[in-house]
Amino acid sequence: MKKSLLLYLFIIIVLLNVFTYMYFSKELSFEKDKSAKMEAKYKKEIALANAKLVDANYFSLEKNENAQNYFNPENATKTIQVEKLIPFVTEKLMDLNANPKGNPFVGQDQIGANKFIINKVKVLNHRWIIADFSDGEYWGEVLIKYFVNEDETVSFETFESLLYQK
Repeated sequence: MKKSLLLYLFIIIVLLNVFTYMYFSKELSFEKDKSAKMEAKYKKEIALANAKLVDANYFSLEKNENAQNYFNPENATKTIQVEKLIPFVTEKLMDLNANPKGNPFVGQDQIGANKFIINKVKVLNHRWIIADFSDGEYWGEVLIKYFVNEDETVSFETFESLLYQK
């Protein structure tokens, strides 16, 4: 009886070890397959996000070589670096938010107690800026022409302004 009990116990232990070994070896291959599938999925998502980013930046001074050539012509004595121009123009436009009546280039008169200020700016090319503005209650977008003068100042002109409904 004691021998058969020991034999059964030995068989159970061997079976447990075999099942444990099989479980852990299959788990490792399962995790490798799972991680490979996740990696492939994330690579596709990154490629898709990158393609969307390229499409979104189609209208931007950073990617538009024709607009960049406007500031860097081959026969000019004085050129402007586009990497420095975009923050410079953006800063000059945002500085006008300090005006007590609001930014004068939003194209809208003050409606309530708050003034309209520009929140976000995107330099589209060598001539156009699109900007988002709001007063906390109303918001809109404006298309602005900008010119870089010979004395390295920037002049702005509101082309079109749009105020969204409340």
